[in-house]
Amino acid sequence: MSSQSDAIAAENLTRKFGKFVAVNKISFQVARGEIFGFLGPNGSGKTTTIKMLLGLLHPTSGKASVLGYDVVHHADAVRRNVGYVSQKFSLYNDLRVVENLNFYGRAYHVWGKRLIGRRQAVLELTGLRGSERELTYNLAGGFKQRLALAAAILHEPQLLFLDEPTAGVDPVSRRDFWRLLYRLAAEGTTIFVTTHYMDEAEQCHRLAFIHEGRIVATGTPSEIKERQMRGRVIEIDCDLPAHALQVLRDVERLDEVALYGSLIHVVTDDLPNQRAVIESALNAAQVTINNMTVIPPSLEDVFIARAKG
Repeated sequence: MSSQSDAIAAENLTRKFGKFVAVNKISFQVARGEIFGFLGPNGSGKTTTIKMLLGLLHPTSGKASVLGYDVVHHADAVRRNVGYVSQKFSLYNDLRVVENLNFYGRAYHVWGKRLIGRRQAVLELTGLRGSERELTYNLAGGFKQRLALAAAILHEPQLLFLDEPTAGVDPVSRRDFWRLLYRLAAEGTTIFVTTHYMDEAEQCHRLAFIHEGRIVATGTPSEIKERQMRGRVIEIDCDLPAHALQVLRDVERLDEVALYGSLIHVVTDDLPNQRAVIESALNAAQVTINNMTVIPPSLEDVFIARAKG
């Protein structure tokens, strides 16, 4: 199932809750040292998969190994060697930054001089040096996520699980957080991350899309855009984009219509005929078309199309 180069290997991994199948026979591998993005709509099975890989939930069937350890029979060994950052901030708001790091360090059996050294190293890495005495409650959202990351890497884990770590964080803080992830990956840490942000997904080495408990696509961002997109993407620059969006959503045989800022993306597998239909529908609705161009699909185009397909 796995090789020495695999940080994670899952084979037909399944989890049922009664008759509901949350994760349905998924198989994938994550190489050591790569940033692996795990994408999917809410309720698609992402968090359930992470819980199984952490040994917090037993699979109903199938198997998985993390860092060479079976997630069922050696769950304690898995948890000793990984770090975890959840979507919801889980550190203690009523403790100071340094107190949170001390607490989590000791929970991972990091003591004495090693704790002091590791504490200083993670404060430096995450840009929190000088904030050691700050009450955690007073930190801005981006700095709280840096602190959560600092706590997760105190024990120098080989693998990090990040479950939507930048949800609700401002764009500048998200960018800085990803710079930290790339630095960690360059130093050999494997990173398994879920995200709803397609700009973040573009930065992953490889991706897997999960939908309704099944993996529907895997590959690099470029491979997924080239191989997984059904149809062509037409980008429309027009006035009254919100009105135009509703008009086009009523047009038959358009696979997907979505708003991207002030632009509209239309996915269709019948480009010559549908282009004329689009023009006719918008002209009838008195919408002025400034430009209409066929463009390469974005990762978000693919994500929306696969989630609906």
